[in-house]
Amino acid sequence: MRILVTGGAGFVGSQYVRSVLDGSYPGHEDTKVTVLDKLTYAGNLANLPLGEERLTFVKGDICDADLLLDLLPGHDAVVHFAAESHVDRSLLDATPFTVTNVLGTHTLLECCLRRGIGRVVQISTDEVYGTIAEGSWTEDHPLLPNSPYAASKASADLLARSYHRSHGLPVVITRCSNNYGPYQHVEKLIPRFVAGLLNGQRVPLYGDGRNVREWVHVADHCRGVQLALEKGRDGEIYHFGGGVELTNRELTARLLEKCGADWDSVRFVEDRKGHDRRYSLDDGRSRRELGYAPRVPFEDGLADVVSWYDRHRDWWTDEFTPFGAGS
Repeated sequence: MRILVTGGAGFVGSQYVRSVLDGSYPGHEDTKVTVLDKLTYAGNLANLPLGEERLTFVKGDICDADLLLDLLPGHDAVVHFAAESHVDRSLLDATPFTVTNVLGTHTLLECCLRRGIGRVVQISTDEVYGTIAEGSWTEDHPLLPNSPYAASKASADLLARSYHRSHGLPVVITRCSNNYGPYQHVEKLIPRFVAGLLNGQRVPLYGDGRNVREWVHVADHCRGVQLALEKGRDGEIYHFGGGVELTNRELTARLLEKCGADWDSVRFVEDRKGHDRRYSLDDGRSRRELGYAPRVPFEDGLADVVSWYDRHRDWWTDEFTPFGAGS
């Protein structure tokens, strides 16, 4: 089998690539992977095992139809991670989000259709649903995005669905809760806070810090993506959650403890525009149909992340330019 992974040099995409190549997914010991990545600020070749003979890297843009049409033949499936993903940046300039997430996804879908790709997995996010006061979203909940980023991902999902319904393209859509793990860019909340605290800096917490997020380890998310690739029903949507909900204050307290800091290291800052209050996914369909279940205990995973950033300062130090208060 040969899989094309878009955005495979980014945080989640590179985790998926490493997992395919290191034998984490039974039956894929011989699977070959092509990574297509534009290498924006969020892409990093250091995230990939470039010496692995089953890996091919191609620098390129998913908006480049000619490149895609040349590259796709010979691939059995496409796993589409490539996206602009930081809410704060989308509030400053939504243009790159519309171009990459909407136009880029459209270009990819059209080229996959023309080249007869056997399975396309569209990677999305719980943020397309907006905010939920209580309970959890099921896959048939209306899409009510509140940020330009979330709106661009909702648009991409609808395009993917339309290509299945209109053209029969075998598409599966996955939506996950907040990811954490190694190799995550330091603009996001957990690595942003860990890097700042390790540097002895004060870290910014939005508003009253009571926004609630559900957390899933990136390895669990990618395991779900693989299950969707192998077992998902064409045209279906699958949720991957971690089952751990925390306010940002509660998460900050855990990070302070693990980094040996206290609340004097935190500064409360003005809340961002349209800040969703709470996210929560119902992943019952994924558990029933795919056999999905998160495996990484949150406290263990969080401790490992803090340790990883402490041990890999050379990976993130040059990239650490404080930007907002995370997501």
